[in-house]
Amino acid sequence: MSDQLDSLQEVSDAEVPEAVEVDSIRVTEPREGLPAIASNAEQLADLVAAISRGTGPVALDAERASGFKYSQRAYLIQLRRQGSGSHLIDPTLFANLDSLQDALVDVDWILHAASQDLVCLAEVGLIPTANVFDTELAGRLLGLPRVGLGPMIETQLGFSLAKEHSAADWSTRPLPESWLNYAALDVEFLLELWTELESQLHEADKHTWAIQEFDHVKRTTGPIERVDPWRRTSGMHVIRNQRELAVIREVWLARDAVAREQDIAAGRVLSDAHIVTLASCGLTKESELKTLSFMHLRNVKRHADTWISATLRAQSLPDSELPALKLPVTGPPAPRNWEVRNPQAWRRLEYARAELLKVAETLGLPIENLMTPDSIRRVLWTPPENVEALRKTLSDFGARAWQIEIVCPTLETAIWGLEKE
Repeated sequence: MSDQLDSLQEVSDAEVPEAVEVDSIRVTEPREGLPAIASNAEQLADLVAAISRGTGPVALDAERASGFKYSQRAYLIQLRRQGSGSHLIDPTLFANLDSLQDALVDVDWILHAASQDLVCLAEVGLIPTANVFDTELAGRLLGLPRVGLGPMIETQLGFSLAKEHSAADWSTRPLPESWLNYAALDVEFLLELWTELESQLHEADKHTWAIQEFDHVKRTTGPIERVDPWRRTSGMHVIRNQRELAVIREVWLARDAVAREQDIAAGRVLSDAHIVTLASCGLTKESELKTLSFMHLRNVKRHADTWISATLRAQSLPDSELPALKLPVTGPPAPRNWEVRNPQAWRRLEYARAELLKVAETLGLPIENLMTPDSIRRVLWTPPENVEALRKTLSDFGARAWQIEIVCPTLETAIWGLEKE
């Protein structure tokens, strides 16, 4: 989020609202007791029957093992529905969850930070067929200062939850009871939170905005596919030439293959810092590379020959096969370069920055939820021919109708109005 703000305005002077302190009731376990984990066909059938008897939307959450496993699969799924209670499922023990998906057809989903869970839920066959309500996104639209699940439940409902297992390795089996309590509490109050936020969105005249935002999340959430993902290796600022960059690429790809095959988080196989060291150390012989201190670490040593082979392979590549130091720029340059390269565009940007910050403050919205900074930069750097083309371009960039209606007047002035002054 901070990157998005910086890209729209290098430094924002807008005040961040202070978190509101409230008296809250500490909750350490589900009100109806800890539900058992559905881990066989009979238990899954009972769970599906209970969910089917419930009414209204279903609250869902999923726990992954990010930082421990390569995959982003769900290792635990939590559900809660009015009249049904809370339920836990170990999805790793089932070939599919088709029966649960069938029970959820035409049922609205309530999630917190939906984009984080929709992908792994889809991997096990759970895909929303009705509406999605994202409580985190609702909190952003309402301008709440803290939109984590715990803080929102505390400020909106008056309950304080224990959140100490958020970074746990959820692939662990058996799962400790304290972890299961934590997981069950993630959906314990989601339905109540949905009711409260739904009411606030209506009162703030932002409900139609929210519907468009939720629909966008539902339609666009999917696995992220990046061009040359190895270029995101941390610490690459020390890389000096294409040959060193080739080592980064080859070792990163080798690490990725090992991590994927063993389903271990890539950083636990070989750290980014070690990849950068292999690229920048200047050593060109196998015997020299073996002397690097980290080569004797247990996790690195296990595949030391793989890292060394990848390094030497990169060093022997012909110049024609070396990667470019930078990818071609497909969009506008960084805002800091606009004033020199295109003073007129810089003037448009400066005006839009100031005005949109005022608009966002008036509406009680984070600036990044008003419109993505990249979309704004693109239309200001290369303006469309007319207002109709401007609106279509923003829509093609993924802007929602409510965003276009609010932002377009400012952009129209920045593009065409300033030229008349």
